[in-house]
Amino acid sequence: MDSRSSVSVRIATRGSALALAQSNRVRAILAALFPDRVFELTVIKTTGDRLPTASLAHVDSALPQGLFTKELEAALLAGEADLAVHSLKDLPTELPDGLTLAATPAREDVREVLLYRTLDGRPPAGSGQVDWSPGRREPLFAKAGLTLAKLPQHSVIATSSTRRAAAVRAARPDLEVVPIRGNVGTRLQKLRDNLELDATLLAAAGLIRLNFDISPQGCLRVDPRLSAQLRAQIAPPPTGVLATLLEPEVFLPAVGQGALGLQTRSDDLETQSLASALNHSNTFAAITAERSLLTAMGGGCQSPVAAYARVLGHQVHLSAEWYQDGSRKGVEGRRPVREAAELGRELAARLLAA
Repeated sequence: MDSRSSVSVRIATRGSALALAQSNRVRAILAALFPDRVFELTVIKTTGDRLPTASLAHVDSALPQGLFTKELEAALLAGEADLAVHSLKDLPTELPDGLTLAATPAREDVREVLLYRTLDGRPPAGSGQVDWSPGRREPLFAKAGLTLAKLPQHSVIATSSTRRAAAVRAARPDLEVVPIRGNVGTRLQKLRDNLELDATLLAAAGLIRLNFDISPQGCLRVDPRLSAQLRAQIAPPPTGVLATLLEPEVFLPAVGQGALGLQTRSDDLETQSLASALNHSNTFAAITAERSLLTAMGGGCQSPVAAYARVLGHQVHLSAEWYQDGSRKGVEGRRPVREAAELGRELAARLLAA
């Protein structure tokens, strides 16, 4: 038996429900692939976790890069962890010396989800919750199928993302964009309970990894395909919330959205070998193109840049948008898969020159 088979592989993760769901899934797959190895989670609090009220929807020099990743990276470099699991859209494109992106598992749904209160969930008249008063805006309660284009004028949409905020303003300059912080459950609760908010945007991938599902009627719910035993263990989303999936052609996702990044020390070839068993080559090529574009644009995970790459046949197709001062610039291109990084740089140059 390998002398290291009894040594645990320590997986660094944030402690949020979503991060734990992602990391536990990675741990379960690794444990199934390598039954002679022990994999354990090491929960680490990041800067972003310690700043629950800081707005991320505006570029703020006081907020460092890697808000949700740098402490995990520090643990790797200090030898306190062997593998870190990141939401790839949170991972800066420039990694610290001594660390490498070892693998990307198959990408989850890249789409955005527009969430809003259901018309059926409107409090009864006279309850005091929605009574009108001078100067107060009428809160939004809507039917299923609401889209960004169909939001009433001057609706208030809450997001913590610079990219989402810029994209909303470019598409609908009449809408008001306000910041919102907290994990997925907290944001959904704020949307339902705070009548000053009309809608918010979240990544479909995060909802899926939390075992949520959107019914044919647009209701956000615990995935009914799960076993009854597993469903009973999952905290359901707040009632009275509807959801609409937004296709990438309508709302382009963040760089790396829906993908996980497995990060290791550059000299830890053994852990890299374990992680590589989870690598999905098409996902790796796609995020290589997207992250190359973001690097060439000189931006980080909070830059107002959106991109989505797909591998079709032997080529990688990349669409990208850059939002500036309420305007949108968009480009598309394709190249052979082996030239994914070059494609990202090419489209960045075209955006910067536009």
